Amino acid sequence: MKAFIRIAEILLGAIFLGAGLNGYGVLFGFEPFAPTSPAAMEFLGNGYLLALEKGVEIIAGFLLLIRRFVPLALTVLAGIVVNILAFHIFVDSELLALAILVAFLEGTIAWHYRDSFKGLLESKPNAAKGKF
Repeated sequence: MKAFIRIAEILLGAIFLGAGLNGYGVLFGFEPFAPTSPAAMEFLGNGYLLALEKGVEIIAGFLLLIRRFVPLALTVLAGIVVNILAFHIFVDSELLALAILVAFLEGTIAWHYRDSFKGLLESKPNAAKGKF
């Protein structure tokens, strides 16, 4: 199981690192080296929103590849993954298979690290209870 999780981390990290670098390439006027959704690129534009999202993808993808701060990387990517999946379900279904793969990998890795997220799901964390 650990080998499968490591492969999933590498694959998800490579996807996001590649997508981030691809986005920055487009931002700097180069042709994309990987498939992109024209509708998504139109939505993100060529300004700060594209730079911000692709920057987050590069950092989180790198963290997954080097296996550091994995729960943090997964938390940061969770919103992006939900938006990618929703976008490809409702707007542009061309890359839907890739979006489903990304969501599956994110969910699988998050499930493996589920103990790291327990504090996020407490209604009254220790600091609120007066315990440090």
